[in-house]
Amino acid sequence: MNQSILFPDHQEIDKDKHAVCFHAQQSGALIVCYVSIDDIRKRQHEALIEDEAILAVFDQHRFDFEDLAEEAIEDENFNEQGEIWVR
Repeated sequence: MNQSILFPDHQEIDKDKHAVCFHAQQSGALIVCYVSIDDIRKRQHEALIEDEAILAVFDQHRFDFEDLAEEAIEDENFNEQGEIWVR
């Protein structure tokens, strides 16, 4: 694990992007990361509806999502808006 990338323990649902938003910090820069709600549902194999249930499943798989985000950051796989999207 790269110690220069940190993940604060905060996440929220972005209804416009239909995703859970979480953040990474690298060398003082804040990086916005997303995982789609559909991808979270696939991991749980359920039709999650409530925000609390979606966030609970995200939290169960947090380390997997953080590992994927870390890899994407290191590979500089940012989209046009400077965001990282993980699956």
